[in-house]
Amino acid sequence: MTDPFDLHPQLSADCSVVDDLPLCRLLLMEDANYPWCILVPRRAGIREIHELAEADQAALLREVTRLSMAMQEAFAADKMNVAALGNVVPQLHVHVIARRVDDAAWPRPVWGAVPRRAYAGDEREAAIARLRRTLRSRGQST
Repeated sequence: MTDPFDLHPQLSADCSVVDDLPLCRLLLMEDANYPWCILVPRRAGIREIHELAEADQAALLREVTRLSMAMQEAFAADKMNVAALGNVVPQLHVHVIARRVDDAAWPRPVWGAVPRRAYAGDEREAAIARLRRTLRSRGQST
């Protein structure tokens, strides 16, 4: 059986794939201003959390929680921001952003606060490796 899941083109353009968790595809936003991940449930046609089956809703909450814990540890976050907006990209996706009191937008929301900063050199690969390592050490990655 083939997986009917397709990642929205905007998410594909804006992010790098980190891993596939049991329910979600884990992405890293291409903005080096903040450690910013996105979880996308690998379910076709889902726009809202309430459209997921109850078991998938529980799995999504577990993955958000585990990713938040891993990101807080990996990136020494002062605060974790979690949001499912979907105003621009209708496909259900959850933003998990590690915030620091010294980041470029603190204490404002990250959206539109400052211009996106591209990762330089091997910054992206280092962030992905750190995240994968922390998830693995916590037994949370596939």
